[in-house]
Amino acid sequence: MEIRQLITFRTVASTLNFSRAAEALNYVPSNVTMQIKALEDELGVRLFDR
Repeated sequence: MEIRQLITFRTVASTLNFSRAAEALNYVPSNVTMQIKALEDELGVRLFDR
């Protein structure tokens, strides 16, 4: 688990949108998706309904 994954998680949770979170973090949307997926894989739970 990396701090950037947690920051990305918090941003997605507050914006309720992967694209808006990517824009806020200056990431491409696929980067946000990959970070959330890696966090979900590590924790063994699904964090967001897509």
